[in-house]
Amino acid sequence: MKIRIKVKPNSGKEEILKVKENKYIIYLRKPAKEGKANLELLKLLKKYFKKDVKIKSGFSSREKIIELN
Repeated sequence: MKIRIKVKPNSGKEEILKVKENKYIIYLRKPAKEGKANLELLKLLKKYFKKDVKIKSGFSSREKIIELN
């Protein structure tokens, strides 16, 4: 299953908001430097969905496509 997300790094909170069936907005505490926000994102999504997660596209973008296994 693939989902689309929009990441808001360095926001001071961790929160996942479901906008549509496969679209989410995710607030992260870590800044978007040196992959820190991506690591925090993967940990948060793994905990939320209780599945393995992988970034399919958008490694350096705020708009990402995530694959859930």
